[in-house]
Amino acid sequence: MDALHWWRQGDAVTQGTALVLLAMSVASWVVIVWKLRLMRQASADVARCTAAFWQAPSMEVAAQRLQSFDRAALVLPLVVAANSIANHSLPDAPASLASAGSLSQRLTRVLRDALHGVLGRLQFGQVLLATVGSTAPFVGLLGTVWGIYHALTAMAGAGQITIDRVSGPVGEALVMTAAGLAVAIPAVLAYNVFGRLIGRIEADLEGFARDLRELVIDTAALQSLAGTTEGLSNASRPAAGPPQGGSAPMGGSEPRAAGSVGA
Repeated sequence: MDALHWWRQGDAVTQGTALVLLAMSVASWVVIVWKLRLMRQASADVARCTAAFWQAPSMEVAAQRLQSFDRAALVLPLVVAANSIANHSLPDAPASLASAGSLSQRLTRVLRDALHGVLGRLQFGQVLLATVGSTAPFVGLLGTVWGIYHALTAMAGAGQITIDRVSGPVGEALVMTAAGLAVAIPAVLAYNVFGRLIGRIEADLEGFARDLRELVIDTAALQSLAGTTEGLSNASRPAAGPPQGGSAPMGGSEPRAAGSVGA
């Protein structure tokens, strides 16, 4: 009843401020619930996917295994990006600048882009939580100041002012400050907790991307060395000559000794 009385007695500014706080609270709690689920999946999937990757016999098999493990799609984009470079299956044209660099440069570029996409998914909603946590107290304070001003203006023309008549409207106006704090505190706490979890997952993903880059480079170097060794061994083999003790070619005649006289 008191809340309805406060709502009816408030003007457009007070009611608008209350609606803004309500929208901020709903939005922040939706993000908090969604990120709780995402962080729980990410913390478990990153460790599980990295272990499954290093136990796979090849990158193709690892990419197939990660499709069932990586529910949040955090590790699989890195593996797919590195595998595209390892197999020379970039979507760019052969004459483009993307394929003109060395293997190390191309790996760094595609892994960086994939890592940025993954981190952008993890950090989604952090800006909203930071904005709500920093602005909600001031929005509530605005509603309080405006409510007190509105109450004092209404009582100014009533003649005699007593403490009973002042305490009621002022107390109702102070509810806006409490509402602003109630909206801001969960958002600030969630922002700090999620930021720490995201930083830990980001460090794990950066380490995995660095190890993946070194793996592809070393594998390509070993394959190139094996191909060079095979080519040198083939070149050093003697050419196959005619069999010894064989007859003269067909249709030919043996040469006569120098100085022989014919019959």
